[in-house]
Amino acid sequence: MASIRFARALHDAIAEEMRRDPAVIVLGEDVRCGLMGVTGGLLEEFGPQRVFDTPLSEAGFTGLAIGAAIRGLRPVVEYQISSLPYVAMDQLVDQAAKLRYMTGGQLRIPMVVRVAMSGAAGSLAAQHSDHNYPMLAHMGLKVALPASPVDAKGLLKAAIRDDDPVIVYEDAKCLSARGEVPDGEHVTPLGEAVCVRDGTDVTVVAVGHLVRESLEAAARLASDGISAEVIDPRTILPLDIDTILRSVVKTGRLVIADDSNSFCGFAAEVAAQIAHLGFDHLRAPIGRCARPTLPVPFSPRLERSMMPAKGQIVNAVRSAVRQGTHRM
Repeated sequence: MASIRFARALHDAIAEEMRRDPAVIVLGEDVRCGLMGVTGGLLEEFGPQRVFDTPLSEAGFTGLAIGAAIRGLRPVVEYQISSLPYVAMDQLVDQAAKLRYMTGGQLRIPMVVRVAMSGAAGSLAAQHSDHNYPMLAHMGLKVALPASPVDAKGLLKAAIRDDDPVIVYEDAKCLSARGEVPDGEHVTPLGEAVCVRDGTDVTVVAVGHLVRESLEAAARLASDGISAEVIDPRTILPLDIDTILRSVVKTGRLVIADDSNSFCGFAAEVAAQIAHLGFDHLRAPIGRCARPTLPVPFSPRLERSMMPAKGQIVNAVRSAVRQGTHRM
């Protein structure tokens, strides 16, 4: 087992799947030189027939990937930032997400879209800082959001092998993270959440880099005698609501840390499902730590002020515990 960075784990997943299956190809802008830090070296190993640089047209090369998938290939597409799904929305939503259903299962679309540098990477301003994973899940696309190198590798390999289109968001604030990854074959099934910290007083559901922030918040809260359990869903769709519900049944409280907009965001969906399925077990109102529904400003100070982070999670947990105690 080696300790590697998040981006290296993504690279290894792609390279291993390309060695395993000659149908796997890679395409996107500047993927041959590995501009985004993941696909470097693939051209040298696999050649120009399997690693394609494309024109600057996400609509065009996403459509190309859909056609290639229908014909039996398994394309891995790279988008350089998380705003770029907007310019390929027709291809993603009206074609990739629906063609299998519309043909009665006669067509499969086994393709992956890697959204590199997703989220607010630091003063990239409004048009380059969105974290729109709930939007694509809302449209029925499978969406993965790994928080660690081990899940970056495992989820990406599972996505490449899946017979449906899968969007993998690579959180910009996770790319430099280092962690241990098993040697050899390692696949993380889509739709299986993981408990990354046990606790008894409150459940914290967190995604992407907010898993790390939640673990740090839980360590701070432990000094106050509050035991927080941290759950990482790992995939937005399919969502493992059963694991989250079991944790809430145990703790009686729920706080959700979600780096997307609060209105109609991922936190709102989890809160709605738990309120429906586990209302009788809740001892306090559900807490949400998410972005305000506003454009992300260029100013570093203003950007930080609107991003969910450790301090906000700590305050939300303390509020839930305080309210839950008063209700007992």
